[in-house]
Amino acid sequence: MAQQYTEINDVLQQFIEQQNIFFVATAASEGRVNLSPKGMNSFRIVNKNKVVWLNLTGSSNETAAHLIENDRLTLMFCAFEGKPLILRLYGYAKVYHHRDSQWPHFIALFPHFAGARQIIEVEVDLVQTSCGFGVPRFDFVEQRESLTEWAEKKGPEGLKEYWKQRNQISLDGKPTKIFD
Repeated sequence: MAQQYTEINDVLQQFIEQQNIFFVATAASEGRVNLSPKGMNSFRIVNKNKVVWLNLTGSSNETAAHLIENDRLTLMFCAFEGKPLILRLYGYAKVYHHRDSQWPHFIALFPHFAGARQIIEVEVDLVQTSCGFGVPRFDFVEQRESLTEWAEKKGPEGLKEYWKQRNQISLDGKPTKIFD
């Protein structure tokens, strides 16, 4: 049975901190809905109504493009191990880039990752849990190192070139403002 909360309580914070993967959903006013898996120790709870995650370089940049046009966002965590639970955080998000004054404050919350592209800050206005009885059980083996190894090989200039080629425009032709 679903339960709703106005904030991330201590029990839910502990659950979030134990998860190795979370999912991000965004949509612009028109076009495709984007749903992305995230991991790699890239999520932090700032307070009971604010979270941030480090958005690493990927094949596209849909989240950033969508949030320019529509700042609504949903994060989902689900237990693949242990007691079944699905947790969704609903809220409104802002995107921070290397050039933004907030970047140094937030980047200090994370370990160094080659390919750090944006930081997404979410003001959480609704927390919802549900049973998760239909979610299969999986055993966590390890984080993949492929993305960080790829980004390290590219180096800072190679990553900027990749961003120019692959991360400036969304699938629907919307700007991401990665260089604005």
